[in-house]
Amino acid sequence: MARFTDHAGRPVVAVTGIGIVTSLGMGKAENWQALTSGQSGIHRITRFPTDHLATTICGTVDFLKSSNDGASALTYELAERAAREAVEEADLDGDFGGPLFLASPPVELGWSDRFDLYARAEGPTGWKKLLEQAAKENSPRIFDSTQFGTIADHLADRFGTRGLPVTLSTACASGATAIQLGVEAIRRGECDRALAVGADGSATAEALIRFSLLSALSTQNELPEKASKPFSKDRDGFVLAEGSAAFVLESLEHATARGATVLGIIRGCGERADDFHRTRSKPDGSPAIAAVRAALDDAGLGVDGIDYVNAHGTSTPENDKMEHLSLATVFGERMRTIPISSNKSMIGHTLSAAGAIEAAFSLMTMREGVIPPTINYDNPDPAIELDVVPNVSRTADVSTVLSNSFGFGGQNACLVMAREPV
Repeated sequence: MARFTDHAGRPVVAVTGIGIVTSLGMGKAENWQALTSGQSGIHRITRFPTDHLATTICGTVDFLKSSNDGASALTYELAERAAREAVEEADLDGDFGGPLFLASPPVELGWSDRFDLYARAEGPTGWKKLLEQAAKENSPRIFDSTQFGTIADHLADRFGTRGLPVTLSTACASGATAIQLGVEAIRRGECDRALAVGADGSATAEALIRFSLLSALSTQNELPEKASKPFSKDRDGFVLAEGSAAFVLESLEHATARGATVLGIIRGCGERADDFHRTRSKPDGSPAIAAVRAALDDAGLGVDGIDYVNAHGTSTPENDKMEHLSLATVFGERMRTIPISSNKSMIGHTLSAAGAIEAAFSLMTMREGVIPPTINYDNPDPAIELDVVPNVSRTADVSTVLSNSFGFGGQNACLVMAREPV
């Protein structure tokens, strides 16, 4: 019988490596220093023209080699950089030997490629002309950029993961879901370790226009670093961003046997679907409430077992209100005193990568004993009574964290993490 099992008799899942890239910088150390200093990575867009756009600010990652090479190329480099840092920290050389779970954005042909194809095409006009020309092309670059599993395939080759890599896209919950899949694979005894990655480099002009049409983005362009203001009365939308985070997950027994440093424990995972609307949350918050409760149950914890909440905290009027409702329903009056902060106030909303990045910061919060702030909290919303750790980071002894990811399309995923095994 395994030496390290949880309350349900399952293998305890440990984190032995973490990697992070956001608009704040490259790697754990650079990101953590900026995050706990209350620094913002939001800036004016320079990657593409913003004439006539309602939103002209973003949290793009502009310092990588592929930053101007399209969403697929950038998403791969973001994922590879984060995974490399995580695998190196876990002190794993050679083939990784476990499965890969990648959260990444949906793929599509970029507009520049569409225009180029159309210009070279002959025959009928319209979309048929484009499809017929695309069928004639023999371009590995175009092929790679339009295949959903390509990025994971390349990562599997790069790190020597085992079996068919899994690519998933569950909107803003994707990063947390990738971690959950890795945890479940280890709990089922299918593997001793797994590589879970969330990456998103899809801050394109098309994405900006689409989210703007949904009235989801902030239009407070004058001071980019002040635009993302979760839980504030004058919040008006999220700020689109890019980034990645990677985790080496191992059974605690396996990690201990090889002398690995344990960075934290994934104690519980919970997810619930919401079929109310393609973008809006159900008004009573019941799916989010159920996801939080499922994560606590999976972790074997009650409402008194959480020391800190890493909020989804998008800065949209409706989502922040719904998250407050769901937490207040689960935790009751105690929610007024549990510290809760939103990393998105500084890094923006990294979409497919958000759940993974925020889980990484949650683990670092416990290890470092510092809670990152919610910056731009200058005009509190009286309808949302939360201790949001306003504007300045806070020293605290945190042993357990709840990290929330509530996405478009009714994708809700929550993770419960602990500093140490029970």
